[in-house]
Amino acid sequence: MGTSRGLKVCCAVTAIFIVMIAIIFTILAFTVFKPKDPEITIYPQGLENIGFGLGGISNLSTANVNVSVAMIVAINNRNYGSFKFKNATAFVNYRGDVVGTVPIEQARVPAHGKLNISTVAAFMMDRLTANASFWEDVLAGSVNLSTDATMHGKVTMFKVFKIQASVPSRCDISLFIQSQSVESICKTKIKL
Repeated sequence: MGTSRGLKVCCAVTAIFIVMIAIIFTILAFTVFKPKDPEITIYPQGLENIGFGLGGISNLSTANVNVSVAMIVAINNRNYGSFKFKNATAFVNYRGDVVGTVPIEQARVPAHGKLNISTVAAFMMDRLTANASFWEDVLAGSVNLSTDATMHGKVTMFKVFKIQASVPSRCDISLFIQSQSVESICKTKIKL
């Protein structure tokens, strides 16, 4: 009779302990370890390359200009897990038209860390200036662009748990002509 009672007490204590551990892990998962969206900021550095091309001497209407702008993409990871992502491409849009691309090389953003990525945005000025609203915006004093990118990779927690994740990002960029300044606001949402 004594061993049966001792076995019941041991099983009850073990069950209570397991329930307490499960409650603690659940609370931590929904509070402290809950994935937080990374903060992304774009810092244009200036014109790097301007190239002119002509479709032919007799046809100057097919002239095109490509402009490259050096920039730094700053990523602030506010999570307890590191994020390693693959090569990605951001597309620069002006009023619904793709007018440029920004290659983003693969990298690893450490847990609670920051990463600066140097890259170059290649603008297709012929597409940009072909939009009827472009010169109106220039004369009004500002040109509004947006970028869309999705970075696919893995989140690693405590160097043990690896989870597939993607981080879609959208940045709204305003180029102010008079002051020659740039303002960017980026929104991200991590998807596990």
